[in-house]
Amino acid sequence: MVPSAGELSVRMDTTCSSLLRELQHIWDEIGESDVERDKMLLELEKECLEVYCRKVDQASHARARLHQSLADKEAELAFLIASIGDRNLHSQPEKRSGTLKEQLEIITPQLEELRLKKEERIKQFAEVKAQIQKISGEISGYSQRSDVVLNSINGEEDDLSLRKLDEYHAHLQALQKEKSDRLHKVLEYVNEVHGLCAVLGMDFWKTVSEVDPSLPESAPGQTKNISNKTLEGLSQTIQTLKDEKKLRIQKLQDLGTSLVELWNLMDTSMEEREQYRNVVCNLGALDSEVTGAGALALDNIEQAEVEVERLNLLKASKMKELVLKKRIELEEICRRAHMEPDASTAPEKSNALIDAGMVDPSELLANIESQILKVKEDVVSRKEIMDRIEKWLAACEEESWLEDYNRDENRYSASKGAHINLKRAERARVTVNKIPALVENLKAKTRAWEEEKGIPFVYDGVRLLAMLEEYTFVRQEREEQKKRFRDQKRLQEQFLTEQEALFGSKPSPNKNHSIKRVQGLRANGSTTPTNRRLSLGGAMLSGNFDITPRVNGITPRHNGIGKDGRRRPAAPLNYVAICKEDTASLPSMAGSELGSP
Repeated sequence: MVPSAGELSVRMDTTCSSLLRELQHIWDEIGESDVERDKMLLELEKECLEVYCRKVDQASHARARLHQSLADKEAELAFLIASIGDRNLHSQPEKRSGTLKEQLEIITPQLEELRLKKEERIKQFAEVKAQIQKISGEISGYSQRSDVVLNSINGEEDDLSLRKLDEYHAHLQALQKEKSDRLHKVLEYVNEVHGLCAVLGMDFWKTVSEVDPSLPESAPGQTKNISNKTLEGLSQTIQTLKDEKKLRIQKLQDLGTSLVELWNLMDTSMEEREQYRNVVCNLGALDSEVTGAGALALDNIEQAEVEVERLNLLKASKMKELVLKKRIELEEICRRAHMEPDASTAPEKSNALIDAGMVDPSELLANIESQILKVKEDVVSRKEIMDRIEKWLAACEEESWLEDYNRDENRYSASKGAHINLKRAERARVTVNKIPALVENLKAKTRAWEEEKGIPFVYDGVRLLAMLEEYTFVRQEREEQKKRFRDQKRLQEQFLTEQEALFGSKPSPNKNHSIKRVQGLRANGSTTPTNRRLSLGGAMLSGNFDITPRVNGITPRHNGIGKDGRRRPAAPLNYVAICKEDTASLPSMAGSELGSP
């Protein structure tokens, strides 16, 4: 048990007094003088004072050390509270009561607790920053060592608060999202490269390995590189593959077009064409539509090139046959369109030029093909007018049928089918009445077409406007002939009535005919112009007149083919087949006219 200060003082007084008394007793026995005694007591007091001073200094130094330790711990405590940012510790009082040791005993546990919290917080920061730097290294393409991470944590011990830790966590989450997005982008790029390599027939593993060895799935456990360099490399590879795909598609389509043209020229069988189906199936396809595995492989392109070269050599050996075939195709298109083919590539001229070596057969064939394209374009531009021509010709046929029907004396009989012909005649009259308007409309369309194109509209070698004008003139002539015939018939009937009134009977038709014949003859035996026109009108009404337009002796509606299936020989324009009979046929025509409605 440690004695108290009072007890120590009393004990010291007792001890010092007994020792002093014992010292005086010794001095008495020795016989020391008072001077010596005073000197020795003074030395004794001095020594005691030195001991006390030394002890006071030691106690003062101990107190200073305690103050310094307490101040250091309080400073460390304040620093830890500030760096950790624990609000609960701020509620502690700033000044503590009690002795220094008591204050140290109070602050020491708090400091230890904060030190443990700091170590734990440092571990949390280290884990977060390690993940951040790891992901950052993956994104940037390089990795950092763990000691670098710890050094960076030690350099940031001033702020280990939860707010700072939350910021690091938020940064980590953002990096994790970016990593996920980049990984998804890398996988998307890799899949796209795989699809392009499959179409182009290229080695996928070799292609992606050239970008980064970690991309192929052949290395399990190895993370894929998601750096900017990898993404740029994949993007450039994809663009290169896309450019190569476009070039191959264009090349394959060109080869396919050449194959189809050569097949059509050479009449290649379907069995031979089937071998190159994968080449021609992509004609006109877009880049995104060509997705078949190996569709653009170099082997397919090389095979197509070899086949095109073979067919070109075969084409050169059969060029004359091909030229003739194309010329026949051109003539057939022109015949259907009632156009005249270009005479510069006629078979006779073409064969002569080829045999003489004056022209390249390929150029001649290309010339004919260009003519075919031009004719097809002309057919499209002529379609509207050609449709109207067809309607006009059909109306002329109805008009011709109606003329034949009107000359039929038995048209009103009760024979089988008479009512059908009667209905058709009614429809034909409606159609015939529309012919003048149809012709005028056709003229207007033709003139507009000629003004637009700057060339005449030719139908079977004859200008259509000339045909229409001639048709209009002939139709007017026919109407005038009919009118004159009606007037002449009326005069004849009036003459016969007068003769009957004078002589009581009608004169003989033969006699009347001989009189008119004598009146219509000249001295040299030829008919007068008036009788010639009457003869023309008689031919129109007697059935010998054909109002249907003809070009070169051929009815256009039948495309130049006669009823016997053979092309008729060329002849001058002849819209009307004029009867060579003289005016003696007028009486018979009069009977037909009287019988018509």
